[in-house]
Amino acid sequence: MKKDWVLTQDAFDTLLGWLDPDRDRAGRKYEAIRLRLIKIFTCRGCSDAEELADETINRVISKVPEVAETYQGDPALYFYGVSHNVRLEYARKSPPTTDAVVVTAPLNASFADSIDQSDAEYDCLERCLGRLSSDSRHLVLEYYQQERKAKIDRRKRLADELGIALNALRIRAFRIRRTLEECVHGCLEQQPAH
Repeated sequence: MKKDWVLTQDAFDTLLGWLDPDRDRAGRKYEAIRLRLIKIFTCRGCSDAEELADETINRVISKVPEVAETYQGDPALYFYGVSHNVRLEYARKSPPTTDAVVVTAPLNASFADSIDQSDAEYDCLERCLGRLSSDSRHLVLEYYQQERKAKIDRRKRLADELGIALNALRIRAFRIRRTLEECVHGCLEQQPAH
């Protein structure tokens, strides 16, 4: 995206017009695309999912005047293609953490299928988190927050709050994570095939 590009109301209106001639339907499509982008980035382990979704949308808005007339197909797919590039840039800037509760789509799936898979994974993860006891859910969500030094400090505080050693906290978090992973895999196996 051009560094001097600024989002304007006209640019946003052009985007809505590209999504649908009816402004209400365009607004609903915009909201659905934004929520799906947030899910995609969350499922890919990006801690700044909302900011990355907004960055994706801004990049698309800046390109709409160039692509709108010749683009064929669902505009949402264009957003998802741009989101892939945004995520790759994010990954280069911030090294991956091995502790993130992340479920990824198979590498050989087509991009549209991987988007559907991400939604299913996210939905299963939410469902499985809901099945945990409130204490376990709180522990695992707190344990996997933040990055680098902030993550280390948060884990020390969490261990202190629970009155346990840091190693005992790691073991508890690992067991809860393993339970979550098994639950998510089981949930995904029950999903209807596309």
